[in-house]
Amino acid sequence: MFDPNVSDQSGRKKGSRRVFLFTCASVIAGMAFWRYRLQSAEAGQERALALTPPEKVTIVNFSDAGVRQDTVQVLKIVKTDDEWRTQLGRGVYEITRKGDTEFAFSGEYWNLEEKGLFRCVCCATALFSSETKFDSGTGWPSFWSPIAPENIGKKEDHSFGMTRDEVSCRRCDAHLGHVFDDGPPPTGLRYCINSASLRFKKFV
Repeated sequence: MFDPNVSDQSGRKKGSRRVFLFTCASVIAGMAFWRYRLQSAEAGQERALALTPPEKVTIVNFSDAGVRQDTVQVLKIVKTDDEWRTQLGRGVYEITRKGDTEFAFSGEYWNLEEKGLFRCVCCATALFSSETKFDSGTGWPSFWSPIAPENIGKKEDHSFGMTRDEVSCRRCDAHLGHVFDDGPPPTGLRYCINSASLRFKKFV
């Protein structure tokens, strides 16, 4: 005898199977499209970099002992996003290349008291010295001055509905942090910097 319930259950199973297969196919197609867009964007970026010669910038070199050396003109370091991700790893990449910020009191150097030089994690340009580092109580490494103004870039940052002065490495444009006017003498400035943007070299 024909059982309409069996037929109905079979129809529902077939319908559910179709929905499942369609969903899987859509997800796979979406992932493939996203990967294609990403690869196309990377290829376009590589072509643009190849066609645009890097500009020259002026920076000051320092020894690992923090001794000022020569002022030089060097080519700005320019790499694709993929190259930076490979070099830095995801967390440091997001901070230095995409302007993210590490959590307060989470970085490696916020309470470091050793004497040494802080270089850019991306290109090793000298940025800050322990001589100008102070405890700001904010949970980020803070300095009242860079080691040389030539080595730091500055521009207005309007993210998060506020206006701040973003600071970056002059040679490779790595995002470092922000500078505020609530620091100690003699400058009255507070360079609030991500530990992830820095590499510390202890004075010997």
